[in-house]
Amino acid sequence: MGAEVLADKVYCYPFQKVVTGYLNKYPTPLEKNVTAVTTVEEQTDPATGIVYRRRIATCNNIIPSFLRKWSILKVTNIYLEEESWLDMKARVMNLKCRCLTWAQYASMNEESVYRESKHNSNWTEFSQKGTITITGAGYLNCILERFAQTFLKQGARKSIAIMEKILEEKYGSPVS
Repeated sequence: MGAEVLADKVYCYPFQKVVTGYLNKYPTPLEKNVTAVTTVEEQTDPATGIVYRRRIATCNNIIPSFLRKWSILKVTNIYLEEESWLDMKARVMNLKCRCLTWAQYASMNEESVYRESKHNSNWTEFSQKGTITITGAGYLNCILERFAQTFLKQGARKSIAIMEKILEEKYGSPVS
C-alpha cells in the first residue's frame, strides 16, 4: 500500500544562504538522532557548473522497542543516502534520499527541491515528497508504514524548524 508525506516551506532568506545552511545542518545539538553526515562523493560538471554530492547520514534507530522483537529491526544505526544536484545558475538544488538499512524490506524515498522564489529573489521555496512502502513483514507492513509515515511527518516538521533556527542564528531575522 505505502504511505506518503508532503512538506512545503518558504524560507525568507536568499537561496545561497539556505543551501549553505542545509549542507551544514547536521550534525547539530538540535537533532540528537542524526549523528553524522559524510560526503562520499562530490564533483562539479565543468560544462554546466552543476555540483553533484552523495552523502551518507548515520541516524540512531528510533524504532520503538516493542517492534525491535524482530531481529531485522535490532540495529543501532540507520543509514540514509542523499544525492544532490546544485545548480547555482538556475538557483535550484534537487535532492533524492533513500534508506540503505532495510532496502530489502522497505522502500523509503524522499525527493526535495530548494529553489529561488519566483515571487521574491530574497526568498527560497522548499518542497518535499516522501514515500515509504514496506514489504515482507506480512500483517506488520501496514503498522510499520503508519509508524514510518508518522515519523516522516514529524521529521519533516522538525527539520524545517531546525533549518529556520540555524538560518536565524547565522543570518539574523528573515528578509521581508
